[in-house]
Amino acid sequence: MRIALLSYSTKPRGGVVHTLALAEALAALGEDVTVWTLGRGGDQSFFRPVDPAVGLRVVPFPDGPDGESVGKRILRSIGTLREAFSPRAAEYDIVHAQDCVSANAAGRCVRTVHHLDHFTTPELAACHERAIVEPYAHICVSAAVAAELGAGWGIEAEVIPNGVAYERFAAAADDTAGRDRWHDRLGRYVLTVGGIEPRKGSIDLLEAYGLLRPRHPHRRLVIAGGETLFDYRDYRTRWDERAAGLGIEPVVLGAVPDDDLPSLVAAADAFAFPSVKEGFGLAAMEALAANVPLVARDLPVLREVFGPAARFAETPAAFATELDHALSAEDPARRSAGRRLAARHTWTAAASRHLDFYGSLR
Repeated sequence: MRIALLSYSTKPRGGVVHTLALAEALAALGEDVTVWTLGRGGDQSFFRPVDPAVGLRVVPFPDGPDGESVGKRILRSIGTLREAFSPRAAEYDIVHAQDCVSANAAGRCVRTVHHLDHFTTPELAACHERAIVEPYAHICVSAAVAAELGAGWGIEAEVIPNGVAYERFAAAADDTAGRDRWHDRLGRYVLTVGGIEPRKGSIDLLEAYGLLRPRHPHRRLVIAGGETLFDYRDYRTRWDERAAGLGIEPVVLGAVPDDDLPSLVAAADAFAFPSVKEGFGLAAMEALAANVPLVARDLPVLREVFGPAARFAETPAAFATELDHALSAEDPARRSAGRRLAARHTWTAAASRHLDFYGSLR
C-alpha cells in the first residue's frame, strides 16, 4: 500500500512526533510510506533523523512579509503544500492528513483529529471547519475527542490511541549520568513540555508553581517546547508579566534536541500537564514511561487516557496540592501503573490498527 502522511511542520510538536513515529511503524510493517510537510525557516529535514525506509518530501516554505497575519500565513501554508502535493496525490492509495493545514492542502483524504479547537480568526475558523467536514474518513486518538466529533458534527471516527517510544524513555529512567547532567545544569525541577500558549494552560501553571514554591523552594519550574503556527505574543507577554508579579523565574528551554529529551524528562521530580484541551497527551505518556509522577488537568480525555496512573487537578491551587503530594510522597503503585500503561501503547500496535482501517476504506 502506498501511503502519504501529511503534516504542517518539521518541528517537535505533538502531531509531528505522532506523524513520524506512525510513518516509521508503518514502514516497518512493509508499507510504502512518504511524509510530506512544510520546511519553515529554511528547514530541509525534520527535528530528528527519520528511518530511511520512510520517504520524505519537505516543501520549502519561505518566511512571509513583515507583519503577515496568522490568517494569511495559514492560507499561504495551505497553498504552498497543496501546490507541491496535488500533482502527486494520485500516486498514493491512502492520503492521510494529520492536522488542519495539511487536511486543507491534501484534497480527498483521511484525517486524524488530534483535538478540536475554537478559533475566532475567520481564516482559521474556516480552515478548521473544512479540515473536519471534507475528509472522507476520520481517526481520533481518544474516545473523548471522537465523542466531541460525533456530538458537534455527526461524524463517526475510528479511535486509535497514540503509541509512545517507551524504550527510549524507560531507559532514561535508569540513566544516572543523564539525570546528573540535567541536575548539574538546572537543579531539581518540575517539568512541563509544550509551548507557552493558552491551550497548554501556561499561566495556570505559573499560578500553581507560585503556590507550590514555599513548600519546595529549591525546585525550579522548567518548560520545554517547540514552535506553533499561531501568534501567542500577547499571551506570552501576560505570562512574563505574571511570572514577574509572582517573583518567579521559570527556565524556558524552548525546543530541546531529540536525543536530550528523554533524560530531561527522566530527571524531573514531577511532570505537570495543565493543558485545557488535549487529544491524548503524548508528552505526559512519555513522562510515565520515564517513571516520573504525573499531575494532569482534570479533563475527560486525560482521565480516559491516564486513569489511575496520574494525579488530577482543575484549579491552580489544586495543581499545587497535587504537585506537592507527587514531590513529597513516594507512590510506587501509581508509578508502576504508569509504566505499565506506557508500555502497552506501542507504535507497532497503532500502525497495525491504521492498516486495518485503511483496508476497510478501499
